[in-house]
Amino acid sequence: MSLSQFSSPWWLLFLIVVIGLVVGYVLMQRRRQQHTLLFSNMELLETVAPTRRGYERHVPTALVLVGLMLLTVALAGPTSDQRVPRNRATVMLVIDVSLSMEATDVEPSRLAAAQEAGKSFADGLTPGINLGLVAFAGTASVLVSPTTNREATKAAIDKLQLSERTATGEAIFTSLQSIDTLGAVLGGGEAAPPARIVLLSDGKQTVPEEPDDPRGAYTAARAAAERDVPISTISFGTSYGTVDIETESGSDRVPVPVDDPSLREIADLSGGSFFTASSLEELRAVYDTLEEQIGFEITRGDASRPWLILGVLFTAAGLGMALVLRQRLP
Repeated sequence: MSLSQFSSPWWLLFLIVVIGLVVGYVLMQRRRQQHTLLFSNMELLETVAPTRRGYERHVPTALVLVGLMLLTVALAGPTSDQRVPRNRATVMLVIDVSLSMEATDVEPSRLAAAQEAGKSFADGLTPGINLGLVAFAGTASVLVSPTTNREATKAAIDKLQLSERTATGEAIFTSLQSIDTLGAVLGGGEAAPPARIVLLSDGKQTVPEEPDDPRGAYTAARAAAERDVPISTISFGTSYGTVDIETESGSDRVPVPVDDPSLREIADLSGGSFFTASSLEELRAVYDTLEEQIGFEITRGDASRPWLILGVLFTAAGLGMALVLRQRLP
Protein backbone atom coordinates (compact mmCIF):
# COMPACT_ATOMS: atom_id res chain seq x y z
CA MET A 1 0.00 0.00 0.00
CA SER A 2 1.13 3.57 -0.68
CA LEU A 3 0.37 6.47 1.64
CA SER A 4 -2.16 7.77 -0.90
CA GLN A 5 -4.31 4.71 -0.16
CA PHE A 6 -4.89 5.82 3.45
CA SER A 7 -7.41 8.46 4.49
CA SER A 8 -5.40 9.36 7.65
CA PRO A 9 -1.82 8.22 6.98
CA TRP A 10 -0.39 10.18 9.93
CA TRP A 11 -1.73 7.49 12.25
CA LEU A 12 0.96 5.22 10.83
CA LEU A 13 3.46 7.18 12.94
CA PHE A 14 2.07 5.25 15.92
CA LEU A 15 3.99 2.28 14.51
CA ILE A 16 7.08 3.98 15.98
CA VAL A 17 5.56 3.48 19.42
CA VAL A 18 4.90 -0.20 18.65
CA ILE A 19 8.48 -0.66 17.45
CA GLY A 20 9.67 1.03 20.66
CA LEU A 21 7.67 -1.47 22.69
CA VAL A 22 9.26 -4.35 20.75
CA VAL A 23 12.76 -2.97 21.40
CA GLY A 24 11.93 -2.40 25.07
CA TYR A 25 10.65 -5.95 25.47
CA VAL A 26 13.82 -7.42 23.91
CA LEU A 27 16.05 -5.29 26.15
CA MET A 28 14.10 -6.33 29.24
CA GLN A 29 14.54 -10.01 28.35
CA ARG A 30 18.30 -9.58 27.94
CA ARG A 31 18.51 -7.73 31.26
CA ARG A 32 16.76 -10.58 33.03
CA GLN A 33 19.21 -13.03 31.47
CA GLN A 34 22.14 -10.96 32.75
CA HIS A 35 20.68 -10.90 36.26
CA THR A 36 20.37 -14.67 36.13
CA LEU A 37 24.07 -15.04 35.32
CA LEU A 38 25.00 -13.15 38.53
CA PHE A 39 24.23 -16.30 40.52
CA SER A 40 27.49 -18.22 40.86
CA ASN A 41 25.81 -21.30 42.29
CA MET A 42 23.59 -22.57 39.49
CA GLU A 43 22.33 -25.48 41.62
CA LEU A 44 21.04 -22.99 44.20
CA LEU A 45 19.39 -20.93 41.44
CA GLU A 46 17.50 -23.96 40.19
CA THR A 47 16.05 -24.56 43.66
CA VAL A 48 14.88 -20.99 44.32
CA ALA A 49 13.90 -19.83 40.83
CA PRO A 50 10.54 -20.83 39.40
CA THR A 51 10.45 -23.13 36.41
CA ARG A 52 10.76 -21.03 33.26
CA ARG A 53 9.05 -21.93 30.05
CA GLY A 54 10.70 -21.86 26.67
CA TYR A 55 9.95 -19.57 23.77
CA GLU A 56 6.19 -19.96 24.26
CA ARG A 57 6.41 -17.41 27.07
CA HIS A 58 7.00 -14.72 24.42
CA VAL A 59 3.92 -15.65 22.38
CA PRO A 60 1.36 -13.55 24.35
CA THR A 61 3.46 -10.41 24.06
CA ALA A 62 4.11 -11.04 20.37
CA LEU A 63 0.39 -11.46 19.69
CA VAL A 64 -0.46 -8.22 21.51
CA LEU A 65 2.23 -6.30 19.60
CA VAL A 66 1.02 -7.66 16.25
CA GLY A 67 -2.52 -6.69 17.28
CA LEU A 68 -1.35 -3.13 17.99
CA MET A 69 0.27 -2.95 14.54
CA LEU A 70 -2.92 -4.10 12.85
CA LEU A 71 -5.02 -1.63 14.87
CA THR A 72 -2.63 1.15 13.88
CA VAL A 73 -3.16 0.36 10.19
CA ALA A 74 -6.92 0.41 10.79
CA LEU A 75 -6.66 3.86 12.43
CA ALA A 76 -4.81 5.14 9.35
CA GLY A 77 -7.95 4.41 7.28
CA PRO A 78 -6.87 2.08 4.45
CA THR A 79 -9.02 2.33 1.33
CA SER A 80 -9.71 0.06 -1.63
CA ASP A 81 -11.69 -0.01 -4.88
CA GLN A 82 -15.28 -1.10 -4.25
CA ARG A 83 -18.20 -1.91 -6.54
CA VAL A 84 -21.14 0.31 -5.60
CA PRO A 85 -24.61 -0.10 -7.14
CA ARG A 86 -25.71 2.94 -9.14
CA ASN A 87 -28.76 4.72 -7.80
CA ARG A 88 -28.93 7.62 -10.26
CA ALA A 89 -28.66 6.35 -13.82
CA THR A 90 -30.86 5.96 -16.88
CA VAL A 91 -30.75 3.11 -19.36
CA MET A 92 -32.79 3.01 -22.56
CA LEU A 93 -33.26 -0.50 -23.93
CA VAL A 94 -33.84 -0.16 -27.69
CA ILE A 95 -35.08 -3.22 -29.60
CA ASP A 96 -35.38 -3.60 -33.36
CA VAL A 97 -38.80 -4.94 -34.38
CA SER A 98 -38.34 -4.84 -38.15
CA LEU A 99 -39.56 -7.82 -40.19
CA SER A 100 -36.08 -9.31 -40.32
CA MET A 101 -36.39 -10.06 -36.58
CA GLU A 102 -38.79 -12.85 -37.60
CA ALA A 103 -35.84 -14.91 -38.88
CA THR A 104 -35.44 -18.28 -37.20
CA ASP A 105 -31.65 -18.59 -37.47
CA VAL A 106 -31.80 -17.92 -33.73
CA GLU A 107 -34.24 -20.28 -32.06
CA PRO A 108 -37.16 -19.90 -31.75
CA SER A 109 -36.78 -16.59 -33.61
CA ARG A 110 -34.66 -13.47 -33.34
CA LEU A 111 -37.51 -11.50 -31.78
CA ALA A 112 -38.55 -14.21 -29.31
CA ALA A 113 -34.97 -14.64 -28.14
CA ALA A 114 -34.55 -10.87 -27.87
CA GLN A 115 -37.70 -10.68 -25.76
CA GLU A 116 -36.56 -13.38 -23.36
CA ALA A 117 -33.07 -11.93 -22.96
CA GLY A 118 -34.47 -8.40 -22.64
CA LYS A 119 -36.63 -9.42 -19.69
CA SER A 120 -33.66 -11.08 -18.02
CA PHE A 121 -31.67 -7.90 -18.55
CA ALA A 122 -34.42 -5.87 -16.88
CA ASP A 123 -34.44 -8.19 -13.88
CA GLY A 124 -30.65 -8.12 -13.56
CA LEU A 125 -30.20 -4.35 -13.43
CA THR A 126 -29.63 -2.83 -10.01
CA PRO A 127 -32.93 -1.56 -8.52
CA GLY A 128 -32.00 2.13 -8.48
CA ILE A 129 -31.53 2.41 -12.25
CA ASN A 130 -34.32 3.92 -14.35
CA LEU A 131 -34.97 1.63 -17.32
CA GLY A 132 -36.90 2.70 -20.40
CA LEU A 133 -37.95 0.78 -23.51
CA VAL A 134 -37.97 1.92 -27.15
CA ALA A 135 -39.11 -0.25 -30.05
CA PHE A 136 -38.33 0.74 -33.63
CA ALA A 137 -39.03 -0.34 -37.17
CA GLY A 138 -40.01 2.35 -39.72
CA THR A 139 -40.57 4.69 -36.75
CA ALA A 140 -39.56 4.62 -33.10
CA SER A 141 -41.84 4.62 -30.07
CA VAL A 142 -41.21 4.95 -26.36
CA LEU A 143 -43.14 2.00 -24.95
CA VAL A 144 -42.01 2.62 -21.36
CA SER A 145 -40.53 5.86 -20.07
CA PRO A 146 -37.51 5.39 -17.78
CA THR A 147 -38.71 3.91 -14.50
CA THR A 148 -37.58 1.59 -11.73
CA ASN A 149 -40.73 -0.50 -12.30
CA ARG A 150 -39.31 -3.55 -14.04
CA GLU A 151 -42.70 -5.24 -14.41
CA ALA A 152 -43.92 -2.48 -16.71
CA THR A 153 -40.88 -2.90 -18.93
CA LYS A 154 -41.18 -6.69 -19.09
CA ALA A 155 -44.89 -6.48 -19.90
CA ALA A 156 -44.13 -4.12 -22.79
CA ILE A 157 -41.39 -6.42 -24.08
CA ASP A 158 -43.90 -9.28 -24.23
CA LYS A 159 -46.16 -7.18 -26.49
CA LEU A 160 -43.60 -6.23 -29.14
CA GLN A 161 -44.97 -6.44 -32.68
CA LEU A 162 -43.06 -6.65 -35.96
CA SER A 163 -43.31 -3.94 -38.61
CA GLU A 164 -41.65 -2.86 -41.85
CA ARG A 165 -38.36 -0.98 -42.37
CA THR A 166 -35.59 0.02 -39.93
CA ALA A 167 -35.15 3.57 -38.61
CA THR A 168 -32.13 3.19 -36.33
CA GLY A 169 -31.41 6.92 -36.20
CA GLU A 170 -34.96 7.71 -35.08
CA ALA A 171 -34.62 5.12 -32.31
CA ILE A 172 -31.50 6.83 -30.97
CA PHE A 173 -32.98 10.34 -31.19
CA THR A 174 -36.15 9.13 -29.47
CA SER A 175 -34.08 7.58 -26.68
CA LEU A 176 -32.10 10.78 -26.18
CA GLN A 177 -35.32 12.76 -25.93
CA SER A 178 -36.65 10.37 -23.29
CA ILE A 179 -33.41 10.70 -21.30
CA ASP A 180 -33.65 14.51 -21.48
CA THR A 181 -37.26 14.40 -20.32
CA LEU A 182 -36.39 12.32 -17.27
CA GLY A 183 -33.48 14.63 -16.45
CA ALA A 184 -35.82 17.64 -16.58
CA VAL A 185 -38.34 15.90 -14.32
CA LEU A 186 -35.75 14.88 -11.76
CA GLY A 187 -33.90 18.19 -11.77
CA GLY A 188 -32.21 19.52 -8.67
CA GLY A 189 -28.89 17.77 -9.23
CA GLU A 190 -25.56 19.37 -9.95
CA ALA A 191 -25.25 17.21 -13.06
CA ALA A 192 -27.59 15.04 -15.09
CA PRO A 193 -27.67 11.38 -14.05
CA PRO A 194 -25.41 9.16 -16.16
CA ALA A 195 -27.24 7.55 -19.06
CA ARG A 196 -26.65 4.85 -21.64
CA ILE A 197 -28.49 3.42 -24.63
CA VAL A 198 -28.45 -0.34 -25.22
CA LEU A 199 -29.47 -0.93 -28.85
CA LEU A 200 -30.21 -4.40 -30.22
CA SER A 201 -30.63 -4.76 -33.97
CA ASP A 202 -30.03 -7.30 -36.71
CA GLY A 203 -29.67 -5.17 -39.81
CA LYS A 204 -28.66 -1.86 -41.29
CA GLN A 205 -30.78 1.26 -41.32
CA THR A 206 -33.24 1.59 -44.22
CA VAL A 207 -34.96 4.86 -43.21
CA PRO A 208 -33.40 7.22 -44.24
CA GLU A 209 -31.13 5.49 -46.72
CA GLU A 210 -27.91 7.19 -45.62
CA PRO A 211 -26.79 6.92 -41.97
CA ASP A 212 -25.20 10.38 -42.18
CA ASP A 213 -28.52 12.04 -43.05
CA PRO A 214 -29.87 14.51 -40.45
CA ARG A 215 -32.03 11.75 -38.92
CA GLY A 216 -29.59 8.94 -39.70
CA ALA A 217 -27.95 6.55 -37.29
CA TYR A 218 -24.46 8.03 -37.49
CA THR A 219 -25.78 11.55 -36.97
CA ALA A 220 -27.73 10.34 -33.96
CA ALA A 221 -24.65 8.57 -32.58
CA ARG A 222 -22.68 11.81 -32.78
CA ALA A 223 -25.49 13.61 -30.97
CA ALA A 224 -25.35 10.97 -28.25
CA ALA A 225 -21.60 11.49 -27.89
CA GLU A 226 -22.13 15.25 -27.50
CA ARG A 227 -24.51 14.55 -24.61
CA ASP A 228 -22.13 12.01 -23.07
CA VAL A 229 -24.57 9.13 -23.65
CA PRO A 230 -22.64 6.09 -24.94
CA ILE A 231 -24.50 3.56 -27.07
CA SER A 232 -23.86 -0.14 -26.53
CA THR A 233 -24.88 -1.87 -29.75
CA ILE A 234 -25.65 -5.58 -30.06
CA SER A 235 -25.60 -7.16 -33.51
CA PHE A 236 -28.04 -10.03 -33.07
CA GLY A 237 -28.38 -12.88 -35.56
CA THR A 238 -26.28 -14.72 -38.13
CA SER A 239 -25.08 -14.16 -41.65
CA TYR A 240 -27.43 -16.83 -43.02
CA GLY A 241 -30.78 -15.64 -41.63
CA THR A 242 -33.78 -15.48 -43.96
CA VAL A 243 -37.43 -14.44 -43.78
CA ASP A 244 -40.41 -15.25 -45.99
CA ILE A 245 -42.04 -12.17 -47.51
CA GLU A 246 -45.55 -12.45 -48.94
CA THR A 247 -45.93 -11.06 -52.46
CA GLU A 248 -48.69 -11.07 -55.06
CA SER A 249 -47.14 -14.10 -56.72
CA GLY A 250 -46.66 -16.01 -53.48
CA SER A 251 -43.91 -16.06 -50.89
CA ASP A 252 -40.31 -15.06 -51.44
CA ARG A 253 -37.45 -16.06 -49.16
CA VAL A 254 -35.27 -13.02 -48.51
CA PRO A 255 -31.82 -13.16 -46.87
CA VAL A 256 -31.46 -10.93 -43.79
CA PRO A 257 -27.80 -11.15 -42.68
CA VAL A 258 -26.70 -9.13 -39.69
CA ASP A 259 -24.91 -5.86 -40.37
CA ASP A 260 -21.96 -5.67 -37.98
CA PRO A 261 -20.09 -2.72 -39.58
CA SER A 262 -22.86 -0.14 -39.15
CA LEU A 263 -23.64 -1.16 -35.57
CA ARG A 264 -19.94 -1.09 -34.71
CA GLU A 265 -19.66 2.39 -36.19
CA ILE A 266 -22.62 3.61 -34.10
CA ALA A 267 -20.92 2.34 -30.94
CA ASP A 268 -17.57 3.90 -31.90
CA LEU A 269 -19.06 7.30 -32.77
CA SER A 270 -20.95 7.48 -29.48
CA GLY A 271 -18.09 6.23 -27.29
CA GLY A 272 -19.90 2.99 -26.47
CA SER A 273 -19.20 -0.72 -26.93
CA PHE A 274 -20.03 -3.14 -29.72
CA PHE A 275 -21.16 -6.72 -29.14
CA THR A 276 -22.24 -9.63 -31.31
CA ALA A 277 -24.59 -12.47 -30.42
CA SER A 278 -25.84 -15.30 -32.62
CA SER A 279 -27.79 -17.27 -30.04
CA LEU A 280 -29.92 -16.73 -26.97
CA GLU A 281 -27.08 -17.86 -24.71
CA GLU A 282 -24.64 -15.39 -26.29
CA LEU A 283 -27.19 -12.60 -26.01
CA ARG A 284 -27.68 -13.34 -22.32
CA ALA A 285 -23.91 -13.25 -21.84
CA VAL A 286 -23.76 -9.83 -23.52
CA TYR A 287 -26.53 -8.51 -21.29
CA ASP A 288 -24.75 -9.89 -18.21
CA THR A 289 -21.64 -7.94 -19.21
CA LEU A 290 -23.66 -4.78 -19.71
CA GLU A 291 -25.33 -5.22 -16.31
CA GLU A 292 -21.89 -5.21 -14.69
CA GLN A 293 -20.80 -2.15 -16.67
CA ILE A 294 -23.99 -0.16 -16.17
CA GLY A 295 -25.25 -1.30 -12.79
CA PHE A 296 -22.13 -0.66 -10.77
CA GLU A 297 -19.44 1.97 -10.45
CA ILE A 298 -15.98 1.64 -8.92
CA THR A 299 -15.34 4.02 -6.03
CA ARG A 300 -12.62 4.34 -3.42
CA GLY A 301 -14.05 3.26 -0.06
CA ASP A 302 -13.03 2.45 3.50
CA ALA A 303 -11.23 -0.89 3.94
CA SER A 304 -10.29 -0.66 7.62
CA ARG A 305 -12.74 -3.27 8.91
CA PRO A 306 -10.58 -6.38 8.18
CA TRP A 307 -7.57 -4.72 9.83
CA LEU A 308 -9.68 -3.77 12.83
CA ILE A 309 -11.07 -7.30 13.21
CA LEU A 310 -7.63 -8.91 12.96
CA GLY A 311 -6.17 -6.39 15.38
CA VAL A 312 -8.82 -7.10 18.01
CA LEU A 313 -8.48 -10.88 17.54
CA PHE A 314 -4.68 -10.86 17.87
CA THR A 315 -4.82 -8.62 20.94
CA ALA A 316 -7.51 -10.73 22.59
CA ALA A 317 -5.58 -13.93 21.82
CA GLY A 318 -2.42 -12.48 23.34
CA LEU A 319 -4.20 -11.44 26.53
CA GLY A 320 -5.93 -14.80 26.76
CA MET A 321 -2.68 -16.75 26.40
CA ALA A 322 -1.00 -14.51 29.01
CA LEU A 323 -3.69 -15.40 31.54
CA VAL A 324 -3.35 -19.11 30.76
CA LEU A 325 0.47 -19.27 30.78
CA ARG A 326 1.33 -16.67 33.40
CA GLN A 327 -1.88 -16.11 35.34
CA ARG A 328 -1.42 -12.41 34.63
CA LEU A 329 -1.59 -9.97 31.74
CA PRO A 330 1.63 -9.19 29.88
